[in-house]
Amino acid sequence: MTNDQTPASVLIVGAGPVGLALAIELGLRDIDCVLVERRDGKLSVPRMSQVSGRNMEFCRRWGIADQVRNAVWSSSHPLDFVYTTSLIGEEIMRVKVPSYQTRGNLDYSPEGTCTCPQIYFDPILAEKTRSLPRVTMRYNTQLESFEQDDDGVRALVTDRATGRQETIEARYMIGCDGGNSLVREALDIPLDGLGSIATSVNIFFRSPDLASLHDKGWARFFRMVDETGCWSELIAIDGDEYWRLTVFHDDEPDIEGHSYLRRAVGRDFDYKIIDVSAWDRRDYVARTYRKDRVMIAGDSAHQCSPTGGLGMHTGICEAVNMAWKFEAIFKGWAGPGLIPSVETECRPIASEYVDLSTASYNAIAALPGAGDLPAAIESNGNLLRSLSIPDQLRSHICYEGSPICINDGTPAPEGAERLKPSARPGTRVPHVWIEDGKSTLDLFGDGFVLLRLGVADTDTGALKTAADDRGVPFSVIDLDNDEVVRLFERKLVLVRPDGHVAWRGNALPSDCGSLIDQVRGA
Repeated sequence: MTNDQTPASVLIVGAGPVGLALAIELGLRDIDCVLVERRDGKLSVPRMSQVSGRNMEFCRRWGIADQVRNAVWSSSHPLDFVYTTSLIGEEIMRVKVPSYQTRGNLDYSPEGTCTCPQIYFDPILAEKTRSLPRVTMRYNTQLESFEQDDDGVRALVTDRATGRQETIEARYMIGCDGGNSLVREALDIPLDGLGSIATSVNIFFRSPDLASLHDKGWARFFRMVDETGCWSELIAIDGDEYWRLTVFHDDEPDIEGHSYLRRAVGRDFDYKIIDVSAWDRRDYVARTYRKDRVMIAGDSAHQCSPTGGLGMHTGICEAVNMAWKFEAIFKGWAGPGLIPSVETECRPIASEYVDLSTASYNAIAALPGAGDLPAAIESNGNLLRSLSIPDQLRSHICYEGSPICINDGTPAPEGAERLKPSARPGTRVPHVWIEDGKSTLDLFGDGFVLLRLGVADTDTGALKTAADDRGVPFSVIDLDNDEVVRLFERKLVLVRPDGHVAWRGNALPSDCGSLIDQVRGA
């Protein structure tokens, strides 16, 4: 074996969706990074099946949104939630969700959720990653160990095909290496939460004829409810013949899978099983996201029930949050508080989403049996609708109390108010179509942007001077749009590179230098 040395600004461990998203963000920001993955990058079954509206907004900025949306799911298939005794049995309730073709423009996002299972999504991300000259991708490369000091991280990796070892030297390392994260374990970071909350089973199978065996048409989810309650859900992976049946909980799982398929469909049918696996439905958040120059993100930092689709969503939001802060570090304008703010901002969101996912799963698992469910629905008409986590909640994410956002004194919204667009500091800016095909969200991504709204003619020279003096990338955009003015509520709104509001007001503060220092973590 030989032991060579490879330099990098950032070493990313794990090439799942979160690691790939982080590599894309860094590459687009002209930050060199090395991405290592112990597997070969090929996937036979998908761990996730849907891309959130907020994640699709990132895909839009990366130039791959159309590719993701059109990868597999037919634009004419509705995305309904159907509750039924079995696939050929009695339909109990249907929550209608329109197809891409018929839903039209959304009022909260230029994109909205998209059905693109991981076996299609990861290759699209990987293709984008490979196109970036500042990113080096290394599949079949295993992290063995690492050490760090005040100057950086040295990681020993092995090429699994040749056995050759080398040391990668980086200023920072990010563990995106999943629930059994080697990086997290090496850092000895404890986990908080409930741990395992259920033993679930996934059965992936192909059946070209399944869609024609019943009268319920296409839907996003078919949730099966019998005398025991709601026990499983069936989804179409490709909108054609590839399916996944998930059994919510079974203390003694049938690892063959046949009994579950017959129970869910309600009759014998032709199929070919691809994979059956029992897995722990988990509830945990790492106690910290960082030790010195090594950080964790995605499933390495938190795991939640996939109910609600918040796992990958949270991890990719973390990747985007990290990336612009690393850019500030490497380009010399970050303050010492900027990298620590990743945990301050992201960990509370992860904790909230883990709790929400567990509550959503428990509510579905607690639905009464088929004989009692209609009466429960009649007494509570919103019962089944309330079990689905709305995409608006995933889009209107707010880093409440962030040390690098300047509170304007407005109270945090609660309940249904959280689904309404807002430009409170810490919040992802509201979406408004400002011209044909262009959203307010399309204005942000590179540097800080100060919006001057309506007919505001405020002299913003002092703020620009303060930013320039500190090397902070800064630009001013004037928008005279009634809807933007109404939603943003102030004449001046300062937006971060990740599209979150850093500050807003009707006039510049007397000390613009202090404002810039706070939002850059100084």
